Amino acid sequence: MLPSQVALHRGSGCLAGPGRDVGFSHRWGRPRAPWKDWFMQRQRRLSLCWLAATAAVGLTGCDSLRSPPGFNSTDVTGIDWGQGFSLRDPDGRTRTLRDFEGRVVLVFFGFTQCPDVCPTALTRAAEVKRQLGANGERFLAVFVTVDPQRDSPEVLRAYIEAFDPAFVALTGSDDEIAATAQEFRVFYRQVPTGSSFTIDHTASSFVFDPRGRLRLVVPHQLDTNALAADVRRLIAGA
Repeated sequence: MLPSQVALHRGSGCLAGPGRDVGFSHRWGRPRAPWKDWFMQRQRRLSLCWLAATAAVGLTGCDSLRSPPGFNSTDVTGIDWGQGFSLRDPDGRTRTLRDFEGRVVLVFFGFTQCPDVCPTALTRAAEVKRQLGANGERFLAVFVTVDPQRDSPEVLRAYIEAFDPAFVALTGSDDEIAATAQEFRVFYRQVPTGSSFTIDHTASSFVFDPRGRLRLVVPHQLDTNALAADVRRLIAGA
């Protein structure tokens, strides 16, 4: 359906373990993710700016000279994709990033019949909120279904509220889901399993800062404490 760009999860078992957070499984090969290329180019630009600055006192420009913030997740600040979404919540209301302005928003694509990766990612998000204490209200997880055929509004509401009543689940038509996934460079596809199907899908999460800018891509294997530290930095204005 869509080209894989970030971490892949097979519906019947996780393919996104340590060292495997990007690309396809061995069956499909392992193409480089575009955001990885962008990140490497950004690092090279930072290095060139540093060399130029140390070679000439008073050199101006190279506004990327500041030290990187040192996030545990992958910093994708300034990337030109993942700019937002416009989908419906279980009550039929259209929701966009602007609805959550002022909060750090974690976006995850999955489906309610996912056996392991989806509940693990959402449980981690709920624990991050708990660790934030009084700042927990400034953090929100948004779950985007890639299985709108089976994930009805009622199913989505019950599923997301099991993790945290304040978390949001979103759905849309097949075309709307596909367009949103493409905007985030998310891969998913149905895989037949007898009379039914499971879904292979990207296992990474995407984190927006309170200003609505995509800042981090979170590997599935990143632990709760590390993600909570990243969210604290974004809340503090990093």
